[in-house]
Amino acid sequence: MSDTADKHIRVSLEYYERLAQRRRAGESFDDVIGRLLADERDLLAGFGIWEGTDQREIVEEIHAAGKQESRKRIDELSKRQSTDREARD
Repeated sequence: MSDTADKHIRVSLEYYERLAQRRRAGESFDDVIGRLLADERDLLAGFGIWEGTDQREIVEEIHAAGKQESRKRIDELSKRQSTDREARD
């Protein structure tokens, strides 16, 4: 925190809760705001943010389900195309 005088700002309950969700252990709201403002230009700022959470597993499950669904659609289209080709011949 800076050595300058404190300033108070009013935020909606929604923004307060969103800031609170981004708060890391031991951080003040001033720290959170400072980090978020600094992150605007730091392309690597998000790396490691999921550490200690189950977010990676959730995203991997979603990704795997998407790949499986895509494979299923590709197989169905391939079978349909083969059937159409056989019907023409």
